Amino acid sequence: MLIRATALLISGLIISVSVTAQSGRLQQQDTLLSSHTVSPHYLDKVAAKAEQLEQKLDKKSRKALEQWQKQEANIQRKLAGIDSLKAKQIFSHANQQYQQLEQKLQSGNLKNYIPSLDTLTTSLMFLQQNPQLLSKTNQAQQKLTEALGKVNGLEGQFGKAEAVKKFLKERQQYLKEQISGLGSQVSGQFGKEFKQLSKQAYYYSAQVKEYKALLKDHKKAEKKALELLSKTKLFKDFMRRNSQLASLFRLPGDPGDPTAQASLAGLQTRAQVNNLIQQQIAAGGPNARQQFQQNLQEAQGQLNQLKNKVSQLGKGGNSDDIMPEGFKPNDQKTRSFLQRLELGTNIQSQKARGYFPTTSDIGLSLGYKLNNKSIIGIGASYKLGWGKDIRHINITHQGAGLRSFVDWKVKGSWWVSGGYEMNYRSEFSQVEQLKNLNAWQQSGLIGISKVVSLKTKFFKKTKLQLLWDVLSYQQVPKAQPIVFRIGYNF
Repeated sequence: MLIRATALLISGLIISVSVTAQSGRLQQQDTLLSSHTVSPHYLDKVAAKAEQLEQKLDKKSRKALEQWQKQEANIQRKLAGIDSLKAKQIFSHANQQYQQLEQKLQSGNLKNYIPSLDTLTTSLMFLQQNPQLLSKTNQAQQKLTEALGKVNGLEGQFGKAEAVKKFLKERQQYLKEQISGLGSQVSGQFGKEFKQLSKQAYYYSAQVKEYKALLKDHKKAEKKALELLSKTKLFKDFMRRNSQLASLFRLPGDPGDPTAQASLAGLQTRAQVNNLIQQQIAAGGPNARQQFQQNLQEAQGQLNQLKNKVSQLGKGGNSDDIMPEGFKPNDQKTRSFLQRLELGTNIQSQKARGYFPTTSDIGLSLGYKLNNKSIIGIGASYKLGWGKDIRHINITHQGAGLRSFVDWKVKGSWWVSGGYEMNYRSEFSQVEQLKNLNAWQQSGLIGISKVVSLKTKFFKKTKLQLLWDVLSYQQVPKAQPIVFRIGYNF
């Protein structure tokens, strides 16, 4: 009896220590939340991002539908010239289908699961139920309500985008089937139009994907708030019970949750399933086990094939993208105008020769990415004079220049570069002197560039250029025909 009592006492102490330690961790997490409040800047950033993306997505969706309708109208007119009766028949319900889509988009019942958006929404809901975590400001609750409304609006807009993607895919398939039924001779005349439809659908889908990626780009205020919340068990439990993912799959995150227990009611345990299998094998005779293992291997093989198909569909990042045959997408089309701009700087130096001092041309450039392989741009330069040599340093203004350039990617990090420039190569002391157009000289450059990627805070790439000035032989005084420049892109 004494031994049994001692064992019970030791067990009780172990349980008590365990409960106390767990309680201490929970209290530590609660203290973390109570001692740190979520900054209102988090609410401002979330609301601003959601509103901006919602407006962009709405504009892009409407533009995609307008372009699609115009392209359909072109197909209808072309088909009417071949078979007016068939054209009328194929497009007789087009307006009705577009109206049904518009009604569907206005219903507000469209949703699409996006992990980063789910996290933002759930974090705002958590703060709504725990207002003590907000900063003690008069506008905190108002900002929270506004941010939650903006995020919900963005969620609805992404749902509309998925509906538009599905509609475009169905319309394309319908038109292809209908026109293909007229024979290869007729359908062959619409290859260009269908390729254009595929391009429009692809770029719209890629643009929606780009907007989803922007949700993951958290600013400093967002990172700080989400890191603070994610460290607490209270928020993790709230995510398990209230996130969109939890509502979709009803995963039992917390065994103590009555909802989770109810969802498991009636399900067979692993032991019950094993007993049932053993009973079936025993009743099947001596060859039952071998037959069962064979069937199990076949099922496993079919599952592996299905997994491989799903993996292949997902390699492109978006299995819904409609890729025309032989089409090479331009990734720059899904970027905004500012995102396609590339700011850079470059420098070239020349030794002193004759009455010319040692100089350095310092240039700034602004490029615009036409596609993944072509960049056009403009720039300006300033020629700084250093003096005759190290013993005779004298800073002077030795000239200026206006530049234009084109870069075309050949292979890997190698580019073919060309440009046209106007250079003022005379010393000046006042800007007024630059207005003398007769003093400016032309330069025509062509050569190669090597781009080296960098991982620094300011510069992203280094560009090494070797250029030939084909107009240098006409200049008086004659300029250096070979130009070597080192550039850096921000």
